[in-house]
Amino acid sequence: MKRILFFIMMIGCSSAFAQSRLVKNLATGKDQFVVVYGTSLSSGGHGESWMGEVTRYMNEKYGNHLTFCLAGEGGKWSTWGVQHLENNVIAKNPNVVIMEFGINDAVQRYNMSPELVRLNLKYMIDRIRLANPSCEIILQVMNMAIGQSAVTRPNLVHIYDVYRKVAKKEKLLLIDHYSNWQKILDQGEPAFLKYVTDGLHPNGEGGRKIIAPEIIKCLEAK
Repeated sequence: MKRILFFIMMIGCSSAFAQSRLVKNLATGKDQFVVVYGTSLSSGGHGESWMGEVTRYMNEKYGNHLTFCLAGEGGKWSTWGVQHLENNVIAKNPNVVIMEFGINDAVQRYNMSPELVRLNLKYMIDRIRLANPSCEIILQVMNMAIGQSAVTRPNLVHIYDVYRKVAKKEKLLLIDHYSNWQKILDQGEPAFLKYVTDGLHPNGEGGRKIIAPEIIKCLEAK
């Protein structure tokens, strides 16, 4: 796993308000089931690339107690998340939910105001807590978009700020990947496109080498 840790960059998680219980439970031999809920960045092969890597790392270190399910869907946003929360998350009774919808909350055609994004997040957080008070909820802020994907998401920075503010207010662990991706983009678009080939979706290498290490760092922070 050295190749993962080599790519860990500074900044990105806020644990001043909530330290992850996931690693504590794994370390004491408790089975943990994680539901990953979000957009195409967290679904299918994209989600598998980073959550699979996180799971392999944790299971090697803590003895095969971690399993996960990718419960989101490409092209969806937080209103869809609210509408499908019961079947996709609550019914699965997870120990941990890792959630991101910001990249698509910012898509112009969905006409999402920051206040509506906040209300959607608050509803999902409250509903998960009501169903299972011990469930840990983790929010993620993902990468920026470039090219046409950026044009259709003119308010992405503001939407991501909503996620940061909600995490702080609700005392949730926030895993914020944005600054890591910004450092790569600052090297030039070719460097960014190496990991985000289409300008929006981190590829397998991006998931393994950029996203997964940040998640591991934040989960293991003390």
